[in-house]
Amino acid sequence: MGKGGMSQGGSGEDGVEENMAAWLLGVNNLKIQPFHLPPLGPHDVRVKMKAVGICGSDVHYLKNMKLAHFVVKEPMVIGHECAGIVAEVGADVKHLVPGDRIALEPGISCWRCSPCKEGRYNLCPDMKFFATPPIHGSLANEVVHPADLCFKLPENVSLEEGAMCEPLSVGVHACRRANIGPETNVLVMGAGPIGLVTLMAARAFGAPRIVIVDVDDYRLSVAKDLGADEVVKVSIDTQDVDRDVTEIQKAMKAEVDVSFDCAGFGKTMSTALKASRSGGKVCLIGMGHNEMTVPLTPAAAREVDIIGVFRYKNTWPVCLEFISSGKIDVKPLITHRFGFSQKEVEEAFETSARGGNAIKVMFNL
Repeated sequence: MGKGGMSQGGSGEDGVEENMAAWLLGVNNLKIQPFHLPPLGPHDVRVKMKAVGICGSDVHYLKNMKLAHFVVKEPMVIGHECAGIVAEVGADVKHLVPGDRIALEPGISCWRCSPCKEGRYNLCPDMKFFATPPIHGSLANEVVHPADLCFKLPENVSLEEGAMCEPLSVGVHACRRANIGPETNVLVMGAGPIGLVTLMAARAFGAPRIVIVDVDDYRLSVAKDLGADEVVKVSIDTQDVDRDVTEIQKAMKAEVDVSFDCAGFGKTMSTALKASRSGGKVCLIGMGHNEMTVPLTPAAAREVDIIGVFRYKNTWPVCLEFISSGKIDVKPLITHRFGFSQKEVEEAFETSARGGNAIKVMFNL
């Protein structure tokens, strides 16, 4: 994964159709161009991609060519939420065969560093992750990937649902980090894609009451349809934190045990810290603003724990179990679908970037 490179157009050897991928070439510049795959190793599989979702990080790279300290310095294949069909297996692969439908976990850790040895491989400093520079992504006809990071889909799970295991994994990992269970009342700050999968994961883990907040009426209506007990519309004004906390506590009708900040702004973090009960927890999911002004000292005086959540580890099996068993239905999150042509790739990313009623935009290859 992440190897290979760009070539000039045309058919491949012996007239075989050449592997094509969506390359990020510059700000707002995506082009479908040939993508040479690396040789198939003994523990690898070659996968025909069938479903690839657009993540907020993909859009951020398209608009800025960077995300936090990750900077795109040379052309890069985009995409990392994916599922496909095994086309070829390496000599030592035993658990997969051509034709198997699989979901792909997009990050390859080194398994040698301290975090890896401790089982926290998501924190590996040498992680090679689809579409995180300089590693190429998976919005392509085919990719090569380690077989141990490919998970066979149950018969009743579609390829699109398989691709949704990636964003769902973020919510599952967050719930594990916060020890969500039947006695945990949950607040979710932000009803975007990650907020919604966190809501769904918290319910699957047994949270008895979940309140979700956002500034957008449409997203709150979606959250309500997906099972939120109550929704609260909040403002973007930092002067309104105390008022918002009061409304949240009224909606919860109990103490907030765990708050998930899925937006990453100073105001959302301040609201989460103030709304959570003494001895509660606040989980900051993903990479929000690098610097925030938040009321840390009052939170510390009430022993509110702050927990970081970065990507995920060992989540694909439980995601597939939740989806297969019906505990989680990710299908309503997929609001837009596109094919894999130059025009459709551009339209898909424009749709995702606009937001509005778009939650998850999916490519069908």
